[in-house]
Amino acid sequence: MHALIVLAHPDPKSLTHAVAACVGEGVRAAGHSVELADLAAEGFDPRYGQADHDAYRELAPLPADVRAEQARIERADAVVLVYPVYWWSMPGLLKGWVDRVFSNNWAYATRDGRVVGQLQRLRVHLLGLGGADERSYVKHAYDVAMKTQIDHGVFDYCAACVVSSTIRFDTQEPDGRAHLDAAFELGGGVFGERERCRAA
Repeated sequence: MHALIVLAHPDPKSLTHAVAACVGEGVRAAGHSVELADLAAEGFDPRYGQADHDAYRELAPLPADVRAEQARIERADAVVLVYPVYWWSMPGLLKGWVDRVFSNNWAYATRDGRVVGQLQRLRVHLLGLGGADERSYVKHAYDVAMKTQIDHGVFDYCAACVVSSTIRFDTQEPDGRAHLDAAFELGGGVFGERERCRAA
């Protein structure tokens, strides 16, 4: 099996990068292959522009960089998104990747006036790294809002299977070992629960 790990953080020395690397190590230790998509290092352009809009309206083909990202996803049996939580959501770079890559007639389509998801084969793991403590998320239901927006609003909409959705809290603490260990464990289990999708 093959996993695609997508991360969005500008600092290669960040905890986000270290966590993504540990997820990859876990995937490999379980006997699977992995590809890392470092959106910042690769210079992915998150801006949804006229070319994207024309493709959405079926007036032009998808931009080449979008098709390249879709091909990465098509090669994968599972996608793992690793990202810092910014303003109780994913960073703009990753949101722009979703905006552009999960396009009309690829991730979903409209048939007989109904939206139909087209990514049923895809397994998704979401791993957000939050600087605040769990109490802060629960107090105002930010954790629930994130799951509604990301898990349901993006991936359920496209009919992808959200196998796991995790927020690691208190990531500003000096010793991040617990987060790295949890990432390795997640990586080792990426293909361990293929038929269990988290309820939306």
